[in-house]
Amino acid sequence: MADDNQDGTPWAEVARVLGALGTAACRVWVAGGWGVDTLVGRQTRPHRDLDLAVHADDEAAVVVVLEHLGYRVATDWRPVRVELVAPGRGRVDLHPVAFDARGHGHQADHDGGHFAYPRAAFAVATLHGVVVPCLSAEQQVRFHQGYEPREVDLHDLGLLADLADPPVPS
Repeated sequence: MADDNQDGTPWAEVARVLGALGTAACRVWVAGGWGVDTLVGRQTRPHRDLDLAVHADDEAAVVVVLEHLGYRVATDWRPVRVELVAPGRGRVDLHPVAFDARGHGHQADHDGGHFAYPRAAFAVATLHGVVVPCLSAEQQVRFHQGYEPREVDLHDLGLLADLADPPVPS
Protein backbone atom coordinates (compact mmCIF):
# COMPACT_ATOMS: atom_id res chain seq x y z
CA MET A 1 0.00 0.00 0.00
CA ALA A 2 1.36 3.44 -0.90
CA ASP A 3 2.08 5.89 1.86
CA ASP A 4 -1.09 7.98 2.06
CA ASN A 5 0.64 10.70 4.05
CA GLN A 6 4.07 11.67 2.77
CA ASP A 7 4.54 14.43 5.34
CA GLY A 8 3.94 12.29 8.43
CA THR A 9 1.66 13.07 11.32
CA PRO A 10 2.06 16.69 12.49
CA TRP A 11 1.60 17.98 16.03
CA ALA A 12 -1.72 19.69 15.17
CA GLU A 13 -3.18 16.31 14.21
CA VAL A 14 -1.69 14.62 17.29
CA ALA A 15 -3.29 17.28 19.51
CA ARG A 16 -6.62 16.86 17.69
CA VAL A 17 -6.57 13.08 18.19
CA LEU A 18 -5.52 13.30 21.84
CA GLY A 19 -8.19 15.92 22.54
CA ALA A 20 -10.94 13.78 21.02
CA LEU A 21 -9.77 10.67 22.89
CA GLY A 22 -9.58 12.64 26.14
CA THR A 23 -13.11 13.93 25.67
CA ALA A 24 -14.26 10.33 25.18
CA ALA A 25 -12.40 9.28 28.38
CA CYS A 26 -10.27 6.78 26.44
CA ARG A 27 -7.13 5.66 28.28
CA VAL A 28 -4.14 6.07 25.96
CA TRP A 29 -0.42 6.78 26.34
CA VAL A 30 1.73 8.30 23.61
CA ALA A 31 4.60 6.02 22.58
CA GLY A 32 7.18 5.85 19.80
CA GLY A 33 8.71 9.00 18.37
CA TRP A 34 6.00 11.35 19.58
CA GLY A 35 6.33 9.73 23.02
CA VAL A 36 10.06 10.48 23.08
CA ASP A 37 9.45 14.06 21.96
CA THR A 38 6.80 14.42 24.66
CA LEU A 39 9.32 13.35 27.30
CA VAL A 40 11.91 15.77 25.86
CA GLY A 41 9.32 18.57 25.77
CA ARG A 42 9.80 19.55 22.11
CA GLN A 43 9.44 18.09 18.65
CA THR A 44 12.85 16.87 17.50
CA ARG A 45 12.00 15.25 14.16
CA PRO A 46 9.10 14.49 11.79
CA HIS A 47 6.95 11.48 12.72
CA ARG A 48 5.37 9.01 10.31
CA ASP A 49 2.62 8.19 12.80
CA LEU A 50 1.27 8.58 16.29
CA ASP A 51 1.88 5.42 18.32
CA LEU A 52 -0.58 4.92 21.17
CA ALA A 53 -0.58 2.30 23.89
CA VAL A 54 -4.32 1.80 24.44
CA HIS A 55 -6.03 0.27 27.45
CA ALA A 56 -7.44 -2.89 25.86
CA ASP A 57 -10.87 -2.23 27.43
CA ASP A 58 -11.00 1.07 25.50
CA GLU A 59 -9.75 -0.18 22.12
CA ALA A 60 -13.18 -0.33 20.45
CA ALA A 61 -14.05 3.16 21.69
CA VAL A 62 -10.71 4.52 20.45
CA VAL A 63 -11.37 3.09 16.99
CA VAL A 64 -14.85 4.68 16.94
CA VAL A 65 -13.44 8.09 17.96
CA LEU A 66 -10.78 7.87 15.26
CA GLU A 67 -13.35 6.85 12.65
CA HIS A 68 -15.43 9.92 13.60
CA LEU A 69 -12.26 11.97 12.92
CA GLY A 70 -12.03 10.45 9.42
CA TYR A 71 -9.55 7.65 10.09
CA ARG A 72 -9.98 4.20 8.53
CA VAL A 73 -8.34 0.90 9.45
CA ALA A 74 -5.41 0.24 7.12
CA THR A 75 -3.61 -2.58 8.98
CA ASP A 76 -5.36 -4.96 11.35
CA TRP A 77 -2.98 -7.27 13.23
CA ARG A 78 -5.07 -7.54 16.38
CA PRO A 79 -4.42 -8.29 19.15
CA VAL A 80 -0.90 -6.96 18.43
CA ARG A 81 -1.73 -3.66 16.73
CA VAL A 82 -4.13 -1.86 14.44
CA GLU A 83 -3.18 1.13 12.31
CA LEU A 84 -5.65 3.73 11.12
CA VAL A 85 -5.04 6.32 8.41
CA ALA A 86 -6.63 9.65 7.53
CA PRO A 87 -5.16 10.37 4.08
CA GLY A 88 -3.27 13.64 4.01
CA ARG A 89 -3.62 14.10 7.78
CA GLY A 90 -1.92 11.27 9.60
CA ARG A 91 -1.60 7.73 10.88
CA VAL A 92 -2.41 6.36 14.32
CA ASP A 93 -0.92 3.02 15.35
CA LEU A 94 -2.79 1.45 18.28
CA HIS A 95 -1.12 -1.06 20.61
CA PRO A 96 -3.74 -2.66 22.92
CA VAL A 97 -2.50 -3.27 26.47
CA ALA A 98 -4.41 -5.58 28.84
CA PHE A 99 -3.92 -4.99 32.55
CA ASP A 100 -3.86 -7.46 35.42
CA ALA A 101 -5.22 -6.81 38.93
CA ARG A 102 -1.86 -5.32 40.02
CA GLY A 103 -1.83 -2.75 37.21
CA HIS A 104 0.81 -4.47 35.10
CA GLY A 105 0.15 -4.37 31.36
CA HIS A 106 0.74 -6.91 28.63
CA GLN A 107 0.61 -6.38 24.88
CA ALA A 108 0.57 -9.37 22.52
CA ASP A 109 3.48 -9.76 20.12
CA HIS A 110 3.65 -11.50 16.73
CA ASP A 111 5.37 -14.61 18.13
CA GLY A 112 2.71 -15.52 20.69
CA GLY A 113 4.53 -13.82 23.56
CA HIS A 114 3.95 -10.38 24.99
CA PHE A 115 5.53 -7.04 25.74
CA ALA A 116 5.49 -6.17 29.43
CA TYR A 117 4.32 -2.81 30.74
CA PRO A 118 5.22 -2.55 34.44
CA ARG A 119 3.27 0.02 36.44
CA ALA A 120 6.26 2.38 36.18
CA ALA A 121 5.97 2.32 32.37
CA PHE A 122 3.36 5.09 32.40
CA ALA A 123 4.22 8.77 32.72
CA VAL A 124 2.88 12.24 32.01
CA ALA A 125 4.78 15.03 30.28
CA THR A 126 4.05 18.31 28.51
CA LEU A 127 4.46 19.12 24.83
CA HIS A 128 3.49 22.47 23.31
CA GLY A 129 1.70 23.32 26.54
CA VAL A 130 -0.45 20.19 26.41
CA VAL A 131 -0.27 17.63 29.24
CA VAL A 132 0.21 14.28 27.54
CA PRO A 133 0.01 10.78 29.05
CA CYS A 134 2.97 8.86 27.64
CA LEU A 135 5.27 5.93 28.19
CA SER A 136 8.26 6.46 30.47
CA ALA A 137 11.80 6.84 29.14
CA GLU A 138 12.67 3.42 30.56
CA GLN A 139 9.77 1.78 28.72
CA GLN A 140 10.69 3.55 25.49
CA VAL A 141 14.25 2.16 25.81
CA ARG A 142 12.85 -1.37 26.37
CA PHE A 143 10.93 -1.12 23.11
CA HIS A 144 14.12 -0.17 21.24
CA GLN A 145 15.85 -3.42 22.19
CA GLY A 146 16.02 -6.69 20.28
CA TYR A 147 16.28 -5.34 16.73
CA GLU A 148 18.75 -3.44 14.55
CA PRO A 149 18.02 0.25 15.20
CA ARG A 150 17.23 2.55 12.31
CA GLU A 151 18.50 6.13 12.12
CA VAL A 152 15.34 7.45 13.82
CA ASP A 153 15.73 4.86 16.59
CA LEU A 154 19.32 5.97 17.23
CA HIS A 155 18.10 9.58 17.35
CA ASP A 156 15.38 8.68 19.87
CA LEU A 157 17.76 6.56 21.98
CA GLY A 158 20.19 9.48 22.15
CA LEU A 159 17.42 11.73 23.46
CA LEU A 160 16.33 9.10 25.97
CA ALA A 161 19.91 8.67 27.17
CA ASP A 162 20.09 12.42 27.81
CA LEU A 163 16.94 12.16 29.98
CA ALA A 164 18.08 9.17 32.00
CA ASP A 165 19.43 9.39 35.51
CA PRO A 166 21.50 7.23 35.54
CA PRO A 167 22.10 7.08 31.78
CA VAL A 168 20.43 4.27 29.86
CA PRO A 169 22.50 1.99 27.61
CA SER A 170 22.45 2.96 23.96
